[in-house]
Amino acid sequence: MTSIQTSSRSPSARPEITADLEARTGLDDPVLRELVHAFYGKVRKDPVLGPIFGARIDDWPPHLERMTAFWSSVALMTGRYHGAPVPKHVGLPIDWGHFERWLTLFRETAKEICTPAGAAHVIERAERIARSLNFAVEDAKGTGIPKLV
Repeated sequence: MTSIQTSSRSPSARPEITADLEARTGLDDPVLRELVHAFYGKVRKDPVLGPIFGARIDDWPPHLERMTAFWSSVALMTGRYHGAPVPKHVGLPIDWGHFERWLTLFRETAKEICTPAGAAHVIERAERIARSLNFAVEDAKGTGIPKLV
């Protein structure tokens, strides 16, 4: 399947939706790439999250490209990401405190990189993703009812 190019360089399976989101948020693939690289730069240096990521990722450039595709799909509905994030997180030594730290760094970075509308857009999605992944992680632990936040 060939991807369709929108006016702002974000290949998309849904070009009209992507173009509308880009216009409303100021987000496009170059902005999302900058966000991903800056965010994971902070994550790698973070005393809480850095060791968790460092123990699992030895080749950062492909991971950053995957995460850029992920955020392009999540924020701009491009359909570029083809993966399953839940299995990658289930079984990790993480709890809601790790997701809170992840969200703190993500919010901070989004506000530094994105327009206010773009930051609000990706932060809302990040919060939803964190809750969903936390639910899956807690459910997989079999600790009873997952902690809802």
